[in-house]
Amino acid sequence: MQESREITGAVGKAEAEAGHPPTDARVLRDALGRFATGVTIVTTRTAEDGAPIGITANSFASVSLDPPLVLWSAARASMRHQHFAAAQAFAIHVLREDQEALARHFTRDGMAFDGLDWASAEGLPVLRGVLARFECVTEATHEGGDHTIIIGRVTRFMQDPGARPLLFSGGKFARLAPGV
Repeated sequence: MQESREITGAVGKAEAEAGHPPTDARVLRDALGRFATGVTIVTTRTAEDGAPIGITANSFASVSLDPPLVLWSAARASMRHQHFAAAQAFAIHVLREDQEALARHFTRDGMAFDGLDWASAEGLPVLRGVLARFECVTEATHEGGDHTIIIGRVTRFMQDPGARPLLFSGGKFARLAPGV
């Protein structure tokens, strides 16, 4: 019995190490999910009526310090995609470890700002009390398969150096271990 489990485990490990062609989207997504990321909320205003809109995203990265550029990717399948792909400006909010409920809030309803601690900064809806915030003007957009890659030039930023980040890995929210 033990020998059978060891053989099955060895075969599974060998298959995993051999690699997969990227044809099975679920398997590819699971593999990509092994990379832990931070969690952000991106906000802007709708083109139609200027209402604030937000979306939770973990596809955020620094591009350049000079000039200061960042990027994030908006899923084309999202009903909110059109607003972000056309936005002239946006704000990226990096969430603190205690803001999982806020992250979940914006996965459900991007228009629900009622009851949230937010303000308007030079026309952009910005959330208060986050780990870091980057206010940006759109520098460029690029088609990237099922996403639009949006590059922003940072015009203003803030940070809370005493707080810790909310993480996302393997399809779940996570936190750094105490003392890390």
